[in-house]
Amino acid sequence: MPYYIQLVIDDDIVGGKYAHMTTFDQPLTFKSGVTLANRLMMSPMTTQQSFYNGTVTQEEIHYYAERAKGLGAVITGAANVQATGKGWPGELSIEADTFLPELGQLARAIQAQGAKAIVQIFHAGRMTHAATLGGTQPVSASAVPAQRPDAEVPRELTVPEIQAIVTAFGEATRRAIQAGFDGVELHGANTYLLQQFFSPHSNRRTDDYGGDRTRRYRFIHEVIDAVFAAVDRYATRPFLVGYRVSPEEYETPGIRVADTLWLLKQLGDTRLDYVHLSLNDYTRVAKEGRVSGPVVAGLRAGGFASDPTGGRRRRPHAPRRGQRVGHGRPRSGGPTTPVRPDLGGQTGQRCRRRHAYRTV
Repeated sequence: MPYYIQLVIDDDIVGGKYAHMTTFDQPLTFKSGVTLANRLMMSPMTTQQSFYNGTVTQEEIHYYAERAKGLGAVITGAANVQATGKGWPGELSIEADTFLPELGQLARAIQAQGAKAIVQIFHAGRMTHAATLGGTQPVSASAVPAQRPDAEVPRELTVPEIQAIVTAFGEATRRAIQAGFDGVELHGANTYLLQQFFSPHSNRRTDDYGGDRTRRYRFIHEVIDAVFAAVDRYATRPFLVGYRVSPEEYETPGIRVADTLWLLKQLGDTRLDYVHLSLNDYTRVAKEGRVSGPVVAGLRAGGFASDPTGGRRRRPHAPRRGQRVGHGRPRSGGPTTPVRPDLGGQTGQRCRRRHAYRTV
């Protein structure tokens, strides 16, 4: 059967030139059976409001509840699946059952506003510091530091440790289900661990988890399998599973558009509901190669709704290439009402950014 994965387009403002669009206030049903009331969502951003151990705070619950108003879905900031995967202070955690009560409160607070609650789950890998991990050395696919000024040399994961992380993603999915969330998003973007295994820069392994694209994809494949195994075992209602991916990375050698196209095709053969493209600068030009409109159209014709070039904000063709629009920074500054049905789905006005929350 042809595969179909929804696209979320990150945007820092949805308005102005989008006034002619009339589809974003319409419901959207994913192949898992989850239905959004409209096609606008809040992109994942960390607030660094959690307690030191990753427990959700009441302030954080209020933050998300206020910003869920009028949206089809809210994706939380990244929640680590293991303590060794913590990326920064004040980060959410979903690594243990002790976090379930507060996670449940968060899910219900978002849902009370009519939005679906999706928790983003991840492992930071090498994109953290020993100080954040209480003195423990960061880990990654290989002992290769990121090309960043403050990067630390990570320790290469052993095969049993890799398998333990795969299990941790499955357990995190179970907790998301038991807490009452409507879905999870696997954070395979922004150079975190899932991306580190696929990257030829961070993955120099010579075993079954490294080498060509197929072997570098193995970890991702096993994580996705573990997540859906948890869904099949524990979910009693439709449950959404998405995947976030960055089209390219700064490192050399590194992931390029051709690699991402290959990855998207692999993801398309899974049960994922959507792919969420994440790029720090929508004006960036591809480092290598070029993906033309016809190529993207061909992918869509084959049932793959995706724009791997990252074409995004203020572009009139965006609604033809994606099924949902996600915006983050306007909602980090304060709650707005994004959908005004009286204007045929026109989005709300620009909201000034008042707080420096990180997009994760």
